Amino acid sequence: MVDELNKTIDVAARDPSWYGIDNRELESRRRWTITTRTQVGDVKKSVVARKENGNSASAMCRELMKLPISHKSDRSYQDSAEDNDDFIVSESDRQMLLINGSRQQDEELDELSASVERIRGVGLTIHKELLAQEKIIDDLGTEMDSTTNRLDFVQKKVAMIMKKASAKGQIMMILFLLVLFIILFILVFLT
Repeated sequence: MVDELNKTIDVAARDPSWYGIDNRELESRRRWTITTRTQVGDVKKSVVARKENGNSASAMCRELMKLPISHKSDRSYQDSAEDNDDFIVSESDRQMLLINGSRQQDEELDELSASVERIRGVGLTIHKELLAQEKIIDDLGTEMDSTTNRLDFVQKKVAMIMKKASAKGQIMMILFLLVLFIILFILVFLT
């Protein structure tokens, strides 16, 4: 636990203004963790020594109670402990805020993913429609080529007939071609 507190203090030392503490406070917390680590080490040594000597549990408790808390006064020690508790609570609160923010981001990403999926579906539908229209345009182009070829053939025939026909025959031919044009126009563009 003391090592975790030390790591937390190191994190806070990277950007103290973010956590609302100053360098004096950081040093105070570091001294507290060093003192606590020393006390824990002393307790461990004492317990190991007592076990090796075979002393009873009550004797060990009495020995542990004799260990000095620190070189500070009780009031200063309590203030440091309260400051550290406040620091731990604020870190815990900050981590909870980060977790809640992460959850909110996850929800937003889920919504974004659903939107992208809908857009993908619309894109696929548009793609299918464009392919169908491309086929229709290709068919129309083929029909136009066929109609153009027929029209060229008819125009050549008419030109040959016009050369052979007289003036009255040419007028009749023009009327016939005009009627034929109207019929073709109706067939091609209105059906």
